[in-house]
Amino acid sequence: MEVYCILRFNCFVMKNFKNIVTLYIAIGVLWIGGGVSLKAQQYDKDLQKLEFAYKLISTFYVDTTNKEKLVEDAIVGMLTKLDPHSVYISKEEVASMNEPLDGSFEGIGVQFNIFKDTLMVVTPISGGPSEKVGIQAGDRIMIIDGENVAGIGLKNSDVFTKLKGKKGTKVELQVLRHNIKDLISFTVTRDKIPIYSVEASYMATPAIGYIKINQFSATTHSEFVDALKKLNGQGMKNLILDLRGNPGGYLNAAIDIADELLPENKLIVYTEGLTNPRKDYVSSSKGKFETGKVVVLIDEGSASASEIVSGSVQDWDRGVVIGRRSYGKGLVQRPLNLQDGSMIRLTIAKYYTPSGRSIQKPYEDGLESYQKEIYDRYSNGEVLNADSIHLDTDVKYYTKTKKRLVYGGGGIMPDLFVPTDTTGFSFYYRDLVASGTLNQFILNYMDNHREQLETKYTNYTQFDEKFEVDESIVEALIAEGKKKKLKSDVEEFRKVSLPLAKAQIKALIARSLWTPSEYFQTINPSTEVYNKAIEVLSMNMEYTNLLD
Repeated sequence: MEVYCILRFNCFVMKNFKNIVTLYIAIGVLWIGGGVSLKAQQYDKDLQKLEFAYKLISTFYVDTTNKEKLVEDAIVGMLTKLDPHSVYISKEEVASMNEPLDGSFEGIGVQFNIFKDTLMVVTPISGGPSEKVGIQAGDRIMIIDGENVAGIGLKNSDVFTKLKGKKGTKVELQVLRHNIKDLISFTVTRDKIPIYSVEASYMATPAIGYIKINQFSATTHSEFVDALKKLNGQGMKNLILDLRGNPGGYLNAAIDIADELLPENKLIVYTEGLTNPRKDYVSSSKGKFETGKVVVLIDEGSASASEIVSGSVQDWDRGVVIGRRSYGKGLVQRPLNLQDGSMIRLTIAKYYTPSGRSIQKPYEDGLESYQKEIYDRYSNGEVLNADSIHLDTDVKYYTKTKKRLVYGGGGIMPDLFVPTDTTGFSFYYRDLVASGTLNQFILNYMDNHREQLETKYTNYTQFDEKFEVDESIVEALIAEGKKKKLKSDVEEFRKVSLPLAKAQIKALIARSLWTPSEYFQTINPSTEVYNKAIEVLSMNMEYTNLLD
């Protein structure tokens, strides 16, 4: 509350500086503590210097200035001198930034792609307003509220503008459907559309469940509990929790997920900063998966909240962490609203795992070096070889139960390192993916074969067991690459990347027919780290040895 008041007061000061010097000193005394008027006076001088520079620019600069942008740039400049995660967010960006973490948005409820300059429905969101009125996967939206949107160079931002809107408002759509000559008209009433953070949950083996979380949002915990209940009902004894590529999110969501895995009264994480006293977050007695074996999958894209969960599991020897070193984001941001609707996300503390490790990697060498650090892991061979990892070994930490040695100073180091899999890499496959050719090919394939596939495979099990990516599909993909004038070696692609390409094609088709869960169920068995997780959970001795 004090910080928010100061921010609002500062904006007022910029307009009324001369009249409130004494009040400023009083505020400084109240904020910093009694008997510190000298600090308040210094604070006063610093702001006076800032305002004076602003007035000089406004008065004497050679051209007209954008005063709002000057102020914003000044704020951004100050924040860049602090740490990599203290940022300014404009009022236009605030709403779109919050949507994924809030767990919902308001709109018509479709996943879409712009295919051949036409807005195509990839799939209607289950239970959403579009599904309720009968819009189907593969439908092309040609007209929105009487306005043609086909063949006009539509962009993703244009689609959001036209289809998102307040709950209860209506939008008129005219849709072209495969094998139907005339346009079909729909009136869709916008509603709350859920954004799911538990992207997949299924039984990997008769005893091993798999759950993938793509971010930690307001609804993640309830989604996770639902997934646990479903898998427990299917006979789950052990769990793979996949946090690869998960950039984090809400602290409370991470704590709630860890709480489901840890016994009662175990420290999950604590935060501490210069003006924020240490605060401990401890598990409750309500965990729904406290006894089965656990493997947590992480990689260099696993950050923040993902590192809280994996760090707590590792420090309590509750499970085995497998994969590659996590990102290393252990700074706590607090959103501070400014009066015009913009926001500062200011770092106020650091995260520490139960053993006392700081999750945060170093950032003293500046923002550019910090942002380049992940690239450096690839260039120095760390993602291929654990021996290339350079951790700070000066300070040693030990897990809470079995006293295993662990290190801080830059992310969570897995208990079992699995390098990135490069066996299926070829330049042609890289170009197929990077150019968007593979995704465009799948859209076109599904447009022509959806009805046939839905008739032949009434459930995923049938599809998984019987569908094969045959030579005709591979040839069609290569032909699509030739149309895009991809110049890499096709023969190398056939020799090296064919199994990977076939697995990816089949998985993308499964996602189009069902959900992202079926995508991961299809693609995961082709990945080394997933298979290693299955192996570790299936062999008691290997699991036990990793925790000794």
